Amino acid sequence: MYSIFRTKSVQTLQQESSSHGDGSLQRTLTPFKLIVLGIGIIVGAGIFSVTGTIAANHTGPAITLSFIIAACICGLTGLCYAELASRMPISGSAYTYTYATIGELPAWIVGWNIILEYMVGGTVVCVSWSQYFQNFLSDCGIHVPLALAACPAEGGIINLPALLIAGLMSTFLIRGIKQSTWVNNIIVALKLIIIFLFIILGWHYIKAENLTPYIPANTGEFGSFGVSGILRGAGIAFFAFLGFDSVSTMAQETRNPRRNMPIGILGSLVVVMIIYALFSHVLTGVANYHEFQGADSIAPVSVAIAHMPWPWLNKLIVLAILLGYSSVILVMQMAQSRIFMVMGQDGMLSKGFSSIHPRWRTPWKSSLFVAVAMALMAGFMSGRAAGELKYFAEPTPGRANAAESYDAP
Repeated sequence: MYSIFRTKSVQTLQQESSSHGDGSLQRTLTPFKLIVLGIGIIVGAGIFSVTGTIAANHTGPAITLSFIIAACICGLTGLCYAELASRMPISGSAYTYTYATIGELPAWIVGWNIILEYMVGGTVVCVSWSQYFQNFLSDCGIHVPLALAACPAEGGIINLPALLIAGLMSTFLIRGIKQSTWVNNIIVALKLIIIFLFIILGWHYIKAENLTPYIPANTGEFGSFGVSGILRGAGIAFFAFLGFDSVSTMAQETRNPRRNMPIGILGSLVVVMIIYALFSHVLTGVANYHEFQGADSIAPVSVAIAHMPWPWLNKLIVLAILLGYSSVILVMQMAQSRIFMVMGQDGMLSKGFSSIHPRWRTPWKSSLFVAVAMALMAGFMSGRAAGELKYFAEPTPGRANAAESYDAP
């Protein structure tokens, strides 16, 4: 009984993290790269959809306060991850922390839970990426045959775009951490350019009457506007920040992790909070929050763009969503392969998963396994089926709603 609750000392973990040579990961990540990785996985499609639901049903223009409150709450969790990641700079994240504090069996359970979360979550994002990609091609007059655009359960043979995006992201991961972070930096830069383009262009069309009253009066029901609505909105907005914990899986590839991991984790939260607050302020300033009711709550940006003389912005927003999903897939695969690697080193999985490529200094076998498994699931599983699996991987109502947001646009 004692052996299954055997812990791994912090000193042992620190010794393992300080190893160098061909059999170790390459330490190349700086605070800036960690922050960009955090932005890459946090800012997905949620910013373009959940904002309408929150503003229309709970907060009105005060949605900016909900995002700030949610960011502060995430910051408390981020402080825990930052301290643990700096004291135990191993790529295992919550798995390693559980091993060091509770024991072997709980760590094994937590490790598999993280693996399931990343695998199923990545599958959902790949399928949704495929659907947005097909819509984008259709707007350009290009149509993908149904046989290659949908899984068997949806009348096709294989969801080829979903399979290909999973494989494409993995090629960068296998080739090296420098290459994958370079790709992520480009994707995040393009994504943020589009978001800030919307913010800058939309700022000139903000109407004061749309922001008045800033905090609409409560309707008599808890969570329906007023202060309680802001708090309810913060509870929903919280899930728009999920993913920042993935940064902790990069600890073994970070220079001076004691200093840089807290900067990367908390810095990404601060940057994303500012982006969300500015974006939602422009959104509710350009269009009245009542306009986001009903079906329009899923695509609030399109409603706002209708008030501006630039309809071409809609295509750029779809492109931003595609870029957002791409960076989410990249970082999810990166984090999951590191969990596999650490569990393999500890003997929780086959030692083959801990293999480090002698030239590229990456856990290439883990990355390859993650890529193949995720590509097959994305190619042959429907988005709804994957979303239901994600519910079991993350069994809370809020995360279930978050998973459903990945459904087809």
